[in-house]
Amino acid sequence: MRSFFARFALEAAVFVCGALVMVFEIIGSRIVAPYIGTSTYIWTSLIGVILAALSLGYWIGGRIADRKPDVKVLASAIFLAGGAVSVTILIKDIVLASIQAVSGPLELRAVIAATLLFAPASVLLGFVTPYAVKLRTISLEDSGRTVGRLYALSTIGSICGTFAAGFFLIPFVGSTRTLYLIAGSLFAISLVLAPFALTRLNLSVLIIFAFGTAGSEAMAYYLRTVHKRIDLDTEYSRVQIYEAVHTETGRPYRAIATDPYFAQSAMYLDDGSPVFEYVKFFGLVDHFKPDSKRVLTIGGAGYTVPREYLKHHPASRMDVVEIDPKMTDLARRYFELEDDPRLTIFHQDGRVFLNQAPPNRYDAVFVDAFGSLFSIPFQLTTIEAVRRIHDSLNRNGVVIANIGSALSGDASRFLSAEYATYQQIFPDVRLFKVRPDKPNESLQNVILVACKNECMDGPADQQTASLLKSLVQIETPGAVLYDDLAPVEFYNSVGMSSLGK
Repeated sequence: MRSFFARFALEAAVFVCGALVMVFEIIGSRIVAPYIGTSTYIWTSLIGVILAALSLGYWIGGRIADRKPDVKVLASAIFLAGGAVSVTILIKDIVLASIQAVSGPLELRAVIAATLLFAPASVLLGFVTPYAVKLRTISLEDSGRTVGRLYALSTIGSICGTFAAGFFLIPFVGSTRTLYLIAGSLFAISLVLAPFALTRLNLSVLIIFAFGTAGSEAMAYYLRTVHKRIDLDTEYSRVQIYEAVHTETGRPYRAIATDPYFAQSAMYLDDGSPVFEYVKFFGLVDHFKPDSKRVLTIGGAGYTVPREYLKHHPASRMDVVEIDPKMTDLARRYFELEDDPRLTIFHQDGRVFLNQAPPNRYDAVFVDAFGSLFSIPFQLTTIEAVRRIHDSLNRNGVVIANIGSALSGDASRFLSAEYATYQQIFPDVRLFKVRPDKPNESLQNVILVACKNECMDGPADQQTASLLKSLVQIETPGAVLYDDLAPVEFYNSVGMSSLGK
């Protein structure tokens, strides 16, 4: 009976540790998101560093197993892995804030963050399977079967952990509290494998875990109650909602952000009006397509653009495509989004929606979707996507896109490429600088207007005339973006680095 329990406990440990490795990796992207974003560079760094750490753990585990095959050693390694996760809980915000404050290539900062926060625990988790193989191998005759079974259990655990993290833990438990669960599970598995000894090291590990969890919860409570900052995970991103006082107007406002550098939407608390100047430029639709009645907006976030448009166009209808249902819920709760028969919301990826959109359906298309690094998701930037936008417009339709970029210098490479891409499809493409006072070399909002036919230039009222004066030119269009080659995140990473972000 004891032998059966020992075998079951060992195999359960292999399965659970395999699951926790993948949970730890996936959660890692949410932990670093508020500080350095969620771009491809972040995922590349996390996967590469954790694979390297696991490989080191496999090597160390195999060597130590040959010298001292004892289940207590395995239990200690798993317990220390829980301690390493506890250290991550304790220091993650300090480490990430320091990395965010240092200028340099995003790729390098992402690798450093992944190494400091996720490599130590991954090394110890990599230790588990080869060590367990040694403990379970009775003779050379059954060694292949033993290795295959334990590595299969570890892999199946990793599969289960992947689904658990993406489908349940991130949207319903949250990233930080999932770290608590990982550390607690490792402590529990260690205790199942071998009796707990209250040594100085073990006590220190538990104290770190207690301080880390208590400190994280206390900080979250402080930010929520004193600074009214809400930090939560959705199926698609880590979202922060906060309140502040605008430095230029002195008015209090509320903002929602999924990017460490820029907020997606913001509104003044006194009257609900938009904070960001770029929202006004979507009003150019009245100049270039004054008879617009049916409009598509790609990107909802705080729903500032849809609310403003419908407020000033009572006879119009708008379809909004927002990929994240939770974002819509937050907009209803914190940004005064109300049900309106003129407003239809689709929770779908913007590109998928465009692929299925009927031709000649819309008078205007607004693009106001952003991912990490102040960039439009790449699948909405390519010539294939632009062609879909073109086809969805009626004969005199217009597209207005909000782009985050500089107008000159290294940080303008994405804008140059996107401008060239639209020029391939639309006969008339124009750019407007939202803030004339900003240097051309700095990151800012740039509005792209493209007309399916020639843009109309009729009379304009005072406000529209003021917006039209913001027309700018770029020196040289860049390379056209395609689905199979759209280095959007590279362009924006170069831009961020050139500006010291």
